[in-house]
Amino acid sequence: MKLIQILKLAVIPVLSVLSFVSTSNTALADYLNSQGAGGNYRYELWSTDDNSNYYLKIWLYEASPTSSPYSTTPEFDSTREALIYFDCNYAEKNLSECSQ
Repeated sequence: MKLIQILKLAVIPVLSVLSFVSTSNTALADYLNSQGAGGNYRYELWSTDDNSNYYLKIWLYEASPTSSPYSTTPEFDSTREALIYFDCNYAEKNLSECSQ
């Protein structure tokens, strides 16, 4: 009986620590920064957990909020770049940045 109790005392803390370490590594997540719409589309602007990159999830305007995105863009270095991309390619705006 003592051996089982000793194993329980040793195994439970070790498993707890391992669980905590694996959870802290997987807890990193992307963050929703803003939402908007233009033309026939709407978007969500997301950033990586360290705010080093941004990307857009884009839906048709009429699509259900729970549906999968129509498109997900590559990453951008700034929110400005991402929103200009949306305005030029989806919202059909004539910005000076669109011709670059």
